[in-house]
Amino acid sequence: MNRICVFCGSSLGNSNTFQDAAKNLGKIIAERKIELVYGGANVGLMGCVANSCLENGGSVIGVMPKKLADMEVAHEGLTRLTIVETMHERKALMNELSDGFISLPGGIGTLEETFEMFTWLQLGLHLKPMGMLNVFGFYDDLRKFLLQMVGQKFLLEQHFEMLLMDSDIEVLLNRLIQYKPVKLHKWFDRKENTP
Repeated sequence: MNRICVFCGSSLGNSNTFQDAAKNLGKIIAERKIELVYGGANVGLMGCVANSCLENGGSVIGVMPKKLADMEVAHEGLTRLTIVETMHERKALMNELSDGFISLPGGIGTLEETFEMFTWLQLGLHLKPMGMLNVFGFYDDLRKFLLQMVGQKFLLEQHFEMLLMDSDIEVLLNRLIQYKPVKLHKWFDRKENTP
C-alpha cells in the first residue's frame, strides 16, 4: 500500500483520546512510508493526523474544495495541496489517489465520505480496503446498526465484512494491507452471491 486516505473530523472531539489516536495514526503512516491523503484542513483531527505525519517525516497530500480553502482552513504546510471546485470532485480525487481508506472518529462529513466510498466498494466501482478506527468505542453503535441492516436484509453480510473495524491502529493497517478484494452483486436475489 503506497497511499492511504484518512477521513476524520474537522473538530477535535471531547476527549484527548481522539487526538492521540489521530497523532498516532499519522506517525505510524509516516513510519511505514505510506503517503497520507486527506481533506486538506489544518483544524480538528484532520490537522492532528496531517501534522503528525509531517513531523515524523511523512508525505501528505491534501484535497480541498475552493470554498473551504477560502474560509482559511486549508493546511499551508503540506507536501501537496490540490484545490478542487466541489465536494464531489474532492471525493473522486481522494479515491483516485488512494490505495485504501481509514476513518477516524468525526461528524456527518466523515460518515458521508466513508459511506460514499463504502457504497462504491459495494457496487464494485473500486475494490480498495476500507477500515474504521474504533477509538474509545466510537463506532460501536454504528457497527450494531449495520448488523441490524444485515439482519433485516438491506445489507449483505459479505458486504458488511468488507468494512473492517478495529481499535488498534497497527492491527487495522495490517488487515487493510492483507485485504483481498471480493466483487459481489449488491442485490440479494442474485445467484452469484450464494456461497
